[in-house]
Amino acid sequence: MSQTNNLLQTLKKQLRAQGKTYADVAQLLDLSEASVKRLFASQSFTLQRLEQLCDWLQIEFSELMQQAQQQPQLTQLSLQQEQDIAADQLLLLVAVSVINGFSFQDLLSHYALTESECIRKLAALDRLKIIDLLPGNRIRLRLATHFSWLPDGPIQRFFLQRVQQDFFQSRFDKETEKLLVLNGLLCNSSNRELQQLMSRWAREFSELTRGDRSLNMEEKHGTTLVLAVRQWRHALFDEISRSTVRNVVDK
Repeated sequence: MSQTNNLLQTLKKQLRAQGKTYADVAQLLDLSEASVKRLFASQSFTLQRLEQLCDWLQIEFSELMQQAQQQPQLTQLSLQQEQDIAADQLLLLVAVSVINGFSFQDLLSHYALTESECIRKLAALDRLKIIDLLPGNRIRLRLATHFSWLPDGPIQRFFLQRVQQDFFQSRFDKETEKLLVLNGLLCNSSNRELQQLMSRWAREFSELTRGDRSLNMEEKHGTTLVLAVRQWRHALFDEISRSTVRNVVDK
């Protein structure tokens, strides 16, 4: 990939991270949206326009260049990284929040954290290579958009315990809630197809969260989506299955 392409891809990531659209860029540059799309497609931005965009996004042009030269972002953490985060619940709170788009000021506004506590936790995430803590306490994530916790890792186990204890303690009858419990017989290939659909739903969820990052925090609400599938049936069905009854009779 060329350096120019790298730079523009990084610029696109910055736009998405801040909830900016091509229409917003068009308004800033006094161009049509179609013209902006052509600029990206033809990689024909002038230096003046790039600097104008950087000023608008509150990022130094040199910083944008540095990001463009960075290694690919993390899709998962190491086991040690997750263990370090899970061992400190306040650090875990800050980590999950910044992954969900919280700024330094958002953290201070929403949680009972002092500035020094917040900076210490962000510095810890910086040392763990999860974020870059920039001047002015700005936060830059080093995680890919399709980042996920380790399967059966420390963080996933932590949240599963809370899911089992708290998440399902609801009637799921509110406008903002929905619960579907489906049972059926699927072959292995259909099971794999279902898992691919779940991966697409997860990407859609990430796209929606990125699209809402430009909204004020008062307009957004913590939302949890649980997707799970396994070859399983309730023990009740096993207790009355013919094979189980036959084994009991034979004894």
